[in-house]
Amino acid sequence: MARRPAAAAPVTPAENITDIDVSSEMETSFLEYAYSVIYSRALPDARDGLKPVQRRILYMMGQMGLRPDKGYVKSARVVGEVMGKLHPHGDAAIYDALVRMAQSWALRLPLVDGHGNFGSLDDGPAAPRYTEARMAPAALAMNADLDEDVVDFEPNYDNQFMQPGVLPAAFPNLLVNGASGIAVGMATNMAPHNLREVISAAQHLVALPEATLEDLLSHVPGPDFPSGGRIIGLDGVHEAYRTGRGSFKIRAKARVEQVSARRNGIVITELPYMVGPESVIAKTKEAAQAKKLAGVSDVLDLTDRKHGTRMVIELKAGFDPHAVLAQLYKHTPLETSFGINNVALVNGQPRTLGLLELLQVYVDHRINVVRRRSAHRLGKRQDRLHLVEGLLIAILDIDEVIQIIRAAEDTAAARERLITIFDLTQPQAEHILELRLRQLTRYSTLELEQEKQKLEEEISQLRAILDSEALLRQTVSDELAEVAEQYGDDRRSELVDAEAEPAPSPAGTSRAQGSTHDAAGGLEIPDSPCWVLLSASGMLARTTDRSALLHPPRRRKHDALRSLLATTARAEIGAVTSAGRMLRVPVIEMPVLEIAGGTVNLNQGGKIKDFFSGSLQLAKNEELIGLFPLDAVIALATAAGRVKRVRPEYPAKGDDWEVISLRDKDTVIGGGVTAADSDRLVFISRRAQLLTFEASHVRPQGRTGGGVAGMKLGAEDAVIGFSVIPAAAAEVPAAAVVVTCAAGAETLDGLGGESVKVSDLAEFPTKGRDTGGVRAHRFLRGEDHLSLGAAVLAPPLAADKRGAARTVPAELGRRDGSGVPTDQPIEAVCSSPEALSQAAAALVSG
Repeated sequence: MARRPAAAAPVTPAENITDIDVSSEMETSFLEYAYSVIYSRALPDARDGLKPVQRRILYMMGQMGLRPDKGYVKSARVVGEVMGKLHPHGDAAIYDALVRMAQSWALRLPLVDGHGNFGSLDDGPAAPRYTEARMAPAALAMNADLDEDVVDFEPNYDNQFMQPGVLPAAFPNLLVNGASGIAVGMATNMAPHNLREVISAAQHLVALPEATLEDLLSHVPGPDFPSGGRIIGLDGVHEAYRTGRGSFKIRAKARVEQVSARRNGIVITELPYMVGPESVIAKTKEAAQAKKLAGVSDVLDLTDRKHGTRMVIELKAGFDPHAVLAQLYKHTPLETSFGINNVALVNGQPRTLGLLELLQVYVDHRINVVRRRSAHRLGKRQDRLHLVEGLLIAILDIDEVIQIIRAAEDTAAARERLITIFDLTQPQAEHILELRLRQLTRYSTLELEQEKQKLEEEISQLRAILDSEALLRQTVSDELAEVAEQYGDDRRSELVDAEAEPAPSPAGTSRAQGSTHDAAGGLEIPDSPCWVLLSASGMLARTTDRSALLHPPRRRKHDALRSLLATTARAEIGAVTSAGRMLRVPVIEMPVLEIAGGTVNLNQGGKIKDFFSGSLQLAKNEELIGLFPLDAVIALATAAGRVKRVRPEYPAKGDDWEVISLRDKDTVIGGGVTAADSDRLVFISRRAQLLTFEASHVRPQGRTGGGVAGMKLGAEDAVIGFSVIPAAAAEVPAAAVVVTCAAGAETLDGLGGESVKVSDLAEFPTKGRDTGGVRAHRFLRGEDHLSLGAAVLAPPLAADKRGAARTVPAELGRRDGSGVPTDQPIEAVCSSPEALSQAAAALVSG
């Protein structure tokens, strides 16, 4: 076969290639891109404080009728309308802008009312198909009067729709809600402010156009963030108000609380702007792992919608909360810096504006809006008045009007006849011709005259506004006041001058006197002297002020102290229970009492049942007998009359151990420190017998011993009170006394009906160990036992089970005499704080 000839090559037209300078093209393209980003995306307009996407969202929601009193619609529908008609830059950007306008922690006055998951400070929102939105009430003020030619409209991206170039903005949105954005070669970061303060400043500027920045600072003292917090350093704020640039610090609002009976904590109720709890928790753990922060035990986020922000930072025992808080400010977002950069568009050009310039631009805009609105309303009312006047002419001879219209060949002929006969203008004649017959029933001369009068009054008012600059400004000011009244609220952020802010405890120091450098960077509480207190009503605490104990100005609740122990803040003490156990108690974990009015208020202490929990939890029916040092010999007595002196040979480890072996159904009644063999042990039984002898009669034992016989008891008798009266009490001005309360079988506990007696302990003879003692109280008719008996250092203090003070007889009775009847229930009698503290001080010095 013959080969086919090769196909001819196609003829290519001459290519049109143009040589251009790459650098010039790149410069031109970059400048166009930069201008587009600056003007159309990233920077807000100084007049309404909105970026184009935000403005288009609010305008389109208004066009869709999504008012606050209407139902929600899917966010995706709003995004679709905005993207399809006004903003062709992608649905993600539109939805992000809509979400931010709905977040109450981002905007001081939200403009969108969101329904559903619109995210949090630590998490993003749900997809737009899951959330719903409508306009917030404040958005109505931004869109107010848009249909009255108050702003210029411009075509959208494809010239099919019109959109406002700026919103009327009935309040200074840029200052109230702030703004942030990154353009090309520039950025903006504007702080939110309080609506009432900003409007007050705007009203001042409206009234006095020559006002200075210093005048406005009296109205706007500083930013006001949605999350509150404390603004530290007003110099940076004032610098930003002068120049448009400045920075300051925002701190969380924190306070030190007793978060549990044994733990102090730092409670955070307000966080810095745009800081979430999760970021604080993460940074706290990171700083602790890096050994930059010590003393933090745990961080709990208890924030909810009902109670607001609440974070609890639990501290380890022995750390100064104020010093730890200072380190938290340093290493976590609990303190952040906010840099103000007031860049906004003015006449399409980016400018850096101070507070005065920002308010001036807004005030000028608002004056222009009110002027244009007044002119528009004036024209509308003049047009309507013209038509009403025509109707008034025609209504007087309506039959002739109808006859003219019926006789006319067409509309043009009827119009000309009406104009000629009634001397009407063409618009008046057109309006009459367009009336339907059924509308004639609505018209009457009286109604038209009233409408005419109203229109004339409104026209007069509008002309007055347009003719008078002062009246125009007053109108603007009055409308601003209405907006402040409707949408304003109180300031949330606290303003603190840097000079007035107390300096936090730096690393290596502590607020407490005598602190030293340590491994924790000076965060630990020093081992300073303190006093541990246990009230008869079950309140437990420690204090460093001994003077308030020695000279309390007046009796307070819980003043009856069962134990008062001199120790140090980082020491350990023992707590003996009725079950014969001793619990190891770190003093540092006890609640600290503040001194108010020169006296210790034990109401601030912790309850025994709350403090002794976990590994130190008391069993059912187990009671705390008293607090004792771990390096002293103590004496304990039981209800069965046993007594034991315990040598301080306690385990080096462990939280609790046995200090006395108890027989079946026996319990520990009381105890005390026996520093010397000459100390007196005092037993008081239910049958009103008192036995006292020196501690030398009881040889100290190890902690596993069961003790020896102390007091011989009769049938159905039991020890109800045991005390140790130190030999040092002889050197104390106050003597030891015996307080007894007698009751009968029918006396109800806690309701009174008893007799009380105070007698001198010196009147009771000393007896030998394991004897019955002598009578301490003669029963009256109806009495058959003692409900309470105690030997204490005078003056004695009495209280009921709730700690309320009760009185005892001031005069001493006979050793074996009867008591004085009383209606006040007495359930605890203790030595006075003065006597206890003096005895404790004598013990320490000895």
